[in-house]
Amino acid sequence: MASRQSDQARRDAERAADRQRESQAGIDRKEASKEGASQDEASAVQAGVDRQPEKMPAQHLRKPGNEHELELEPRFLAPGYVGSEKLKDMAAIVTGGDSGIGRAVAVLFAREGADVAVLYLDEHQDAETTREFVEAEGRRCITIAGDVKDSGFCENAVRRVVDEFGRLDILVNNAAFQQHTQSLEDVTDELLAETLETNIGGYVYMARAALPHMKSGACIINTSSETAQFGSAKLLAYSATKGAINAFTMSLASNLLERGIRVNAVAPGPVWTPLNPADQPAEDVAKFGQDSDMRRPAQPEELSPAYVFLASPVTGSYVNGAILPVMGGPRG
Repeated sequence: MASRQSDQARRDAERAADRQRESQAGIDRKEASKEGASQDEASAVQAGVDRQPEKMPAQHLRKPGNEHELELEPRFLAPGYVGSEKLKDMAAIVTGGDSGIGRAVAVLFAREGADVAVLYLDEHQDAETTREFVEAEGRRCITIAGDVKDSGFCENAVRRVVDEFGRLDILVNNAAFQQHTQSLEDVTDELLAETLETNIGGYVYMARAALPHMKSGACIINTSSETAQFGSAKLLAYSATKGAINAFTMSLASNLLERGIRVNAVAPGPVWTPLNPADQPAEDVAKFGQDSDMRRPAQPEELSPAYVFLASPVTGSYVNGAILPVMGGPRG
């Protein structure tokens, strides 16, 4: 009896092993069929309403980068997004609002009922285009040129916005400077200062200037990056500032909690804006975003709804100190 049971157990084990080997063989066949196919050749992932561009042009721009000079225009209009007055009669400041993510956010804020002030460095033509699209949504828009590294400019810009709109409800810190380097030795004092003062100093200056005019229900949204979490071998200074932005976001969220002012951040993965073409050589720009989980960069219109979510008291009233990843996947 025991012998028969042992034989049966052995046969069951053999069948189980056969099933495992058959399963492995199927996986091996699939893997073999993919051999030789590079990541560049794999199809990019499309998960939205509209199909987004997958191939970027091999193009390099002079800093700070003008959106109107890009051969492939970034998509910012989010035509499938229908506004529902989530930001009705609010007033917002968007730094770096002339192009890229900033432009997309400004347009969607206006679609949700907000007046928008666009702060930018010196990309005057791009800023004017953003203003036209904001006004096409039926809201007021002013453009203010200046450098967020200058705390005096930040204070004057905020005062102008409050004088124009009569209030300030939302601050989006989005202006950024990025410069690739091959090594830490290439990060000069001047480069480090420019990156730190723009990417974290400017955020602090703008928040400090805005807060006296913000009431309970207002919010601050900072633009972080996947590099804050994963780092980047050739973006040493930039990644450091994005890590600082995350810490600043969470710290300020705790500091302002009793005042009813929420502070959050959006952490994008690769996004098609003038920032990278104004940094990387053309041959690298052509591959931009292909190493992301979705094997393509995001378009700005795929990021802007996240800012609406965090800005609106309808959707974000209990969200505070969050770093919202919009990276196309867990790896970024």
